[in-house]
Amino acid sequence: MNRRRQLSDEERALWSGIARSIKPLRALRPVAKVSDKPAVAAAKVAPAPPAATPRVAPPLAAKPLPLTPFDRRLKQRVARGRDAIDARIDLHGMTQSEAHAALFRFLRRAQADGARIALIVTGKGAGRGPDSARDAGERGILKRQVPLWLALPEFRPFIVGFEDAHVGHGGKGALYVRLRRAR
Repeated sequence: MNRRRQLSDEERALWSGIARSIKPLRALRPVAKVSDKPAVAAAKVAPAPPAATPRVAPPLAAKPLPLTPFDRRLKQRVARGRDAIDARIDLHGMTQSEAHAALFRFLRRAQADGARIALIVTGKGAGRGPDSARDAGERGILKRQVPLWLALPEFRPFIVGFEDAHVGHGGKGALYVRLRRAR
């Protein structure tokens, strides 16, 4: 016994317009359109393309490892000196390209050495004179760029997460980085 009401033509048109305008949350497999009419077999079938060279699917890229923030207790232990900072790097005075390369080498070496916590000092940026970048609110290019670099997939094999350092270790001009174990 079917108690579902059939949609009128106007309601069906309205519903199809709404359904077309909605973006799905995730990609779904295509669903065959259900028709009221019986299916008709295709009269002509297109010939298969010649199989001259087999197609090889490109390898799927490995999903980058997720970043996890420091838990409150770990950050507190590092700030108070109970957990040692195993490696340090100071990026003061470097250009962006020099700092990026130095940071990559540092993280790779620190991970290989078995370091667990590292300190990256970027500095807060310095402004000189009344018309400096400090007054314009554009201080510290490395201070802004290093967190963006650490979030890139190329750095994920080395780090678990990062946080701003305690004032005693440089405050907003430094970062604590938790390193992954070497495999």
